[in-house]
Amino acid sequence: MGDPNSRKKQALNRLRAQLKKKKESLADQFDFKMYIAFVFKDKKKKSALFEVSEVIPVMTNNYEENILKGVRDSSYSLDSSIELLQKDIVQLHAPRYQSMRRDVIGCTQEMDFILWPRNDIEKIVCLLFSRWKGSDDEPFRPVQARFEFHHGDYEKQFLHVLSRKDKTGIVINNPNQSVFLFIDRQ
Repeated sequence: MGDPNSRKKQALNRLRAQLKKKKESLADQFDFKMYIAFVFKDKKKKSALFEVSEVIPVMTNNYEENILKGVRDSSYSLDSSIELLQKDIVQLHAPRYQSMRRDVIGCTQEMDFILWPRNDIEKIVCLLFSRWKGSDDEPFRPVQARFEFHHGDYEKQFLHVLSRKDKTGIVINNPNQSVFLFIDRQ
């Protein structure tokens, strides 16, 4: 029969080849559930928790032209864009989320959560869970990665954004580039 590791590698390579043909990513084979928590410095104050109504996986390679346009417009650096395109990174977008508070009902299209100037937020945490598509009877399992954006990290970027004239389309990210926030200035 062959050893289990080589069978696993062969199966994985076949799956990658099929996905490449279809222009899909492995993430397209999963259902995702995401929660966003705004953790406050005061531990007596409960975190503000939001459930994402739909998590949309986007393969960065499929947007190569848009990414390179961002380089030409000086929105992104060439080095980080090339690195992004070479790694086949999947972005998980969370465009709509709703509060988990019982007294607030409904899904919010554009969430207005004031992040700055305020000093009571310690960090923003994204809790991500997944399961294979079609296995609705299976529970979501936590993704083994940390998605955190600490107050000090985004505050530095906000101070930089103040000098720009843009009101919309502003993107900030945490140091390890695992969380990106699309923000609008008020």
